Amino acid sequence: MKVAIATFSLIPDGGAEAALLRAALADLGVTAEPVVWNDPAAGWPSYDLTVIRSTWDYIDHRAEFLAWADSLPNVANPASVLRWNTDKRYLRDLAAAGVPTVPTLWDPDDLPDWDEFVVKPAVSAGSRDTARWRRGVEDEQARAHLAALRGAPAMVQPFLSAVDTEGETALVYCDGEFSHAARKAPILRAGAGVEGLVTGADGRGAITPARPTEAQLALADRALSAVPGGSDLLYARVDMVTGPDGTPVLMELELTEPSLFLDIAPDSAARFAKAIAARL
Repeated sequence: MKVAIATFSLIPDGGAEAALLRAALADLGVTAEPVVWNDPAAGWPSYDLTVIRSTWDYIDHRAEFLAWADSLPNVANPASVLRWNTDKRYLRDLAAAGVPTVPTLWDPDDLPDWDEFVVKPAVSAGSRDTARWRRGVEDEQARAHLAALRGAPAMVQPFLSAVDTEGETALVYCDGEFSHAARKAPILRAGAGVEGLVTGADGRGAITPARPTEAQLALADRALSAVPGGSDLLYARVDMVTGPDGTPVLMELELTEPSLFLDIAPDSAARFAKAIAARL
């Protein structure tokens, strides 16, 4: 049996997580190959399953990316989920379903009243074109940022202080079951604009293992249960932060190409490999 691990042209080998998955799948007798998703020479019908992983340039080719996913005979996560999840306006659906989420303004005409806020495009990966601004101090820069994103569409959220004090928590799921959690250090510097990302050599901020609380697990379950067609998810990453009232709120629900932090959780690569093999 043969599996394609979909990636993009800047990391044709799929990166470190793909290497971990390939080794774990080899232990199960499954051949896995990294393949650039928009490579015209790729023979997708020859693969028993395509697993979407580091396809991080899709934001510049979203329509093409979704048409490609639709054309695949067997893909995880499902193409319908990718279509829904690659536009962050899915957060409106989750909020409407009663999932506690970070308050979000969509294409606002002017700046919000929040003391500090984050501006980003609704179609984005790796915090691209995302910046943190201070009301009254950086209004001119923030308005210019919003204007540059017109038609993207743009989204504006309050910057929650817990991001700086305790970081974000990411809960990773495999086949609908909780696998492991990670703590993500803040990556947006105040006042630094879209150049203010603090990341390491692998493009991530500082990542450490975490133990989720019952409240965080409950929030993740609520979010995943509200995903249209979410019963067939191979993987999911639920990013959250503590809100002003001390309870967790959803920041993002990553179902397309998230880092799964397999390097910080023993046996997690083997767990995902078994889930992939079961789908064959």
